[in-house]
Amino acid sequence: MPILNRIAEFHDEITAWRRDLHQHPEVLFDVHRTAGIVAEKLKAFGVDEVVTGLGRTGVVGIINGRTNTSGKTIGLRADMDALTVTEKTGAPYASTNQGKMHACGHDGHTAMLLGAAKYLAETRNFDGRIALIFQPAEEGGGGGKVMLEDGLVEKFDISEFYGMHNWPGMPVGHFGIRHGGIMAATDRFYITITGQGGHAARPQQTVDPIIVAAQMVTALQTIVSRNLDPLESAVLSVTMIEAGEADNVISQTAKITGTVRTLDGDVQDFIEARLGEIVPQFAQSFGASAEIRYARGYPVTVNSAREADFAADVASEVAGAERVDRNTPPSMGGEDFSFMLNERPGAYIFLGNGNSSELHTDTYDFNDEAIPVGTSYWVRLAETALKG
Repeated sequence: MPILNRIAEFHDEITAWRRDLHQHPEVLFDVHRTAGIVAEKLKAFGVDEVVTGLGRTGVVGIINGRTNTSGKTIGLRADMDALTVTEKTGAPYASTNQGKMHACGHDGHTAMLLGAAKYLAETRNFDGRIALIFQPAEEGGGGGKVMLEDGLVEKFDISEFYGMHNWPGMPVGHFGIRHGGIMAATDRFYITITGQGGHAARPQQTVDPIIVAAQMVTALQTIVSRNLDPLESAVLSVTMIEAGEADNVISQTAKITGTVRTLDGDVQDFIEARLGEIVPQFAQSFGASAEIRYARGYPVTVNSAREADFAADVASEVAGAERVDRNTPPSMGGEDFSFMLNERPGAYIFLGNGNSSELHTDTYDFNDEAIPVGTSYWVRLAETALKG
């Protein structure tokens, strides 16, 4: 099935919504304007129930089908927040909020789900209920987890979750999905090395924590390169080293900060344990000491097999089977939709954004040509999952 004609008619309207959201980006949980617009539009569309303030500033809209003999509710989720990036696109609808930018396309995600809401509220050609989930704070705030803690599943009796993200480099009109891990767990580690400070002219009287830190960075790379099966996916990146205050003083301490990305829970556990073993022993070999704090972030985003196949089938109806990659490469980026998929089965799919700048860059922009494709996918997924 091609793009739905009614959705094609909405294209300009949804584009206008998207560009308005793009001009007024908001970050983390501070998405009051965005959430207000979402709630206002859902009510105007005739959505049966609109709940605000879930997960602090999240919005949930419930649309009842013509019948509800199935007793089933599926959740369709879009993220609303932007990033602390200064926009350099030069677009006429560029951000008017200095230092904030929709550099990940959440403006497009929100607009497409609103377009689907308008269509589904008009037609109601399904048996059951649809929960339209507009989530704050995906970019580091764990808004999905907060909405769950506020009773998202229990309040609306959601049985399955579906999410979607635009994907630069993938042609517009194409989709990508896979079974299992599609987005990585995003952990962080914080290491503090304590040596013996002193005068930089007399290093023999010190235990230089900068030397320990420099050697430790190399040693940490062996966890992935020499301790893991080469067929396992993992990234360990040191991203910050901090030490010293003057050019003639050897510091007492040095700090190393970094991230670990994994697509498998066992690999995640192994790297955390290995860091705990290497860091203190390595520092001790230099006569220093070291402490490590390992902070788990977003879990692996895991697509359940049945729901991933179902989502791929729906995408094939919309775009054509030849435009759906059912074994798309996973990303080592993170996504807090993972929390929802830990609660209920579901699937997360990539939507082609064409030859755009990469996500999280100051020249990125959501491709409005993807709007009818993504919106049609949402509609067909809802109607097919809740077929009477």
